[in-house]
Amino acid sequence: MKHQNKIGQKEYLNPNEVNQEFGFSVSTLAKWRMINKHLGFVKIGKYIKYKRADIEAFLNSNIVNVDEVRNG
Repeated sequence: MKHQNKIGQKEYLNPNEVNQEFGFSVSTLAKWRMINKHLGFVKIGKYIKYKRADIEAFLNSNIVNVDEVRNG
């Protein structure tokens, strides 16, 4: 059974799927894994998976408020 959320999106994505859906390059994801930075991941044997909710949380935590930057 594939893990999918309630609107049919996969809950876990491989690096290529993360690239296609969110724009992070596969090489950037690999670098982040090597230095344990930014995104957590699941490794099962040779397979790497990223949880969609973790990617979305990472993006939401890095929102820059333009007004704060201008007035900062």
